[in-house]
Amino acid sequence: MQRAAKFFPLFVALLALLPVAGEAQSPPQASSLYGAYPENYQEIVTGWLNAALVDPKSVKVKWLGPPRPGELPVENKKKVAGYLVEFSVNARNIFGAYTGSQKHTALLRDGQVVSATGFVAR
Repeated sequence: MQRAAKFFPLFVALLALLPVAGEAQSPPQASSLYGAYPENYQEIVTGWLNAALVDPKSVKVKWLGPPRPGELPVENKKKVAGYLVEFSVNARNIFGAYTGSQKHTALLRDGQVVSATGFVAR
């Protein structure tokens, strides 16, 4: 009986940690504020990069983490909520030389890139 009394608090503490471990692995729930979680965010950003870069075949992308809820300003300076994806890009410029790895952030909403940081429009 005394032995069971010693292990009971440990058992309760372990049970309390189980839900936390399960929640940390699941993606955030869709909300009306941020839109649906972009499971295929790499495909969305890669497709957008192919249209935006001078030499899309040369692009080397390094993903810096999964999408997270956030906001970025769009063309009219109004902030839009969605999921922020951070990544670095190394691609060739118009002279054919690699630019070096540069960090960028894209805001995804409803399956498309609606805003991005670190790019110059061409």
